[in-house]
Order: sequence, then structure tokens, then C-alpha cells
Amino acid sequence: MSAPRFEAVLFDCDGVLVDSEPIVNRVLLGMLQELDWVDTLLTRDAIDHHFTGRTIRDVMTAWAAERGHALPADWMERFLERRNAAIAAELLAVDGIHDTVAALHASQQGRIACASGADRFKVEMQLRQVGLLRWFEGRVFSGHEMPASKPEPYVYLAAAVHLGVAPERCLVIEDSAVGARAGLAAGATVWGYCPQGHGRAFAGLPVARVFSHMSALPGLLKA
Repeated sequence: MSAPRFEAVLFDCDGVLVDSEPIVNRVLLGMLQELDWVDTLLTRDAIDHHFTGRTIRDVMTAWAAERGHALPADWMERFLERRNAAIAAELLAVDGIHDTVAALHASQQGRIACASGADRFKVEMQLRQVGLLRWFEGRVFSGHEMPASKPEPYVYLAAAVHLGVAPERCLVIEDSAVGARAGLAAGATVWGYCPQGHGRAFAGLPVARVFSHMSALPGLLKA
């Protein structure tokens, strides 16, 4: 009997396990409008492009510097408060993810992890809220706790080390180019999750497969 192709599956969180990005980006757009930083170039699509897969703090600090402004001292605190309230009120799991995570937890003998660029509080809050945390208890990794977050590979390398699996034997599930670059830099195989099916987020990257529904993942792994 041949060995399984992958010995561990490492999931991103936002956009892969939970449908949080539209909620967070809406809050962000509102707060950028309050700063009067919204112009004809800063559309909702532009915000999605700039922030997906990146830390809010890093992008906001860079934008403040570009605009010659200092970010208000309490801006991040206010953003996090509004973000958390909106997530608590509206967050849903990605369609089909509960059965998929349960199946992979069994087939991988517990060797699954959540490796996110977001802060640990947000990741664990979201997973707890949608009933997924029990599958990832003790195997949640935050880019905020690494030397650098995505697209650097540290969060995926940390997850692989914790699971005792070589990175090249890990499968990474990502929805963004930034996250895909992190997985590839770690030496893992990356599959792109794209509900729209077109996979444009991964253009030019050696992502091995793009799939459009989480319920397909267990079957794709078996195949």
C-alpha cells in the first residue's frame, strides 16, 4: 500500500474556514471613510486586493506614511473593537467546511492545523463561534507571533514542526496570493480555494490545484 501523498493539511483561516473577509473589509472601509482616506481609487475591490492575506496594521501603517499622515493612536483599538463586534454578529463558516474538517481530522490522524496571518484572539474567536475550534485545539498558529507574517513562510513552518511533518509533506489550503506565497516558500504543496472557480488570485503562482467547494476536498485528497 502506497504512502499518502500528504501527511498533514494546513488551513488558512479567513476565507478558507470562515467567511470573515467581507465583514472585516466593510468595517475597514467605513473607518477609512471616517479618516477621509477614501477616494475614487480606494474602492471596495481595491480594499479587498490590498488587505486580503495581509495584516491590517502593516497596510495601514504603510498607507499613513504614503499619505503623510500619522495613524491616530487609538485607531487600531477602535478598529479591533468594531471588527470583533461585527464578526460576533454576522460570521458564518465557509459552506461545507464542518464535514470536511471532521473528515480530514480523521483521515490525517489529527494532523491538521490552522495557520493564519491574523492575530490569535481573532482566529480562535472565529473558530469557536462557528464550532470549528475543537478540531484545531492546540494547533492554531498566528502570523502575529512569528518573526514576520505571510507572505513569509514562518507560520506554516511552525505548524509543520509542531505536527512533526516535513513541510514538503504538507498540503496548504489558501484563498489568497499572499498566503499561497507563504505556503510555497515553506516548501509545501498549495491548493487554492476559490468559490468563484476562476482562480485569478493565484495567477502566475505554482499552485497545484484550484477547487471551488470545500466539500470536494476530502475526495480530492483520496484521489
